[in-house]
Parts: sequence; structure tokens; C-alpha cells
Amino acid sequence: MSKVYGVATFYHYFSLKPQGEHNCVICMGTGCYVKGADDLMKAIEEVAHVKAGETTPDGKVSVVAARCIGSCSLAPAVVFDGEVVPKAQPDAVRDRLRRWLGHDAG
Repeated sequence: MSKVYGVATFYHYFSLKPQGEHNCVICMGTGCYVKGADDLMKAIEEVAHVKAGETTPDGKVSVVAARCIGSCSLAPAVVFDGEVVPKAQPDAVRDRLRRWLGHDAG
């Protein structure tokens, strides 16, 4: 049981909780972190009011912090519903989350 739990909690594609309608994965690997992944995470927390590993109460968005997604040349990288967004900027992340959550873009 402990080996299964270890694998399930190590890889960001596995979850022990139900996931939201949309999934946002922030790469927190060294390259992405150095290039601003922490600012992207702050933008997510600001708009969605959830932290990594959580899902919004309405079940629309789940946020995951990945150790590395293997796209270091694209840093900082975010994965929105399976689509890798290279060189992501906080404003673009905020806009996407606002659309998903049904908020005004302003």
C-alpha cells in the first residue's frame, strides 16, 4: 500500500481527490521557478482563491504544482487542460482562469 501511495502522490498526473472541469498545472522545476513560476502561482491564487493541490469549490478548476514537466526551454511553462503554454505571463494566466471561472476579463 505504501508503494502505491508513494507513486500516486509523486506524479502530478495522479490525484487522490476528484479533479475540476479544467486543470492547470504549473511547472515548479528549477528553470521555471527561476523564470517566474512563483508569480504564476500567485496569479492563480489571486483569481481562483485556491492553492496547488486544491480545486475551486464550484469544481471548475484544479491547480497542480508539478516538480518538472520537461519543458525547460519554454520556462516558465503552464499546462492548461493538456496544452503547454510556453513563457507564460501572470496576466495571461489570470485571463484564462477568469474565463474558466466565468469572471469578467477586466
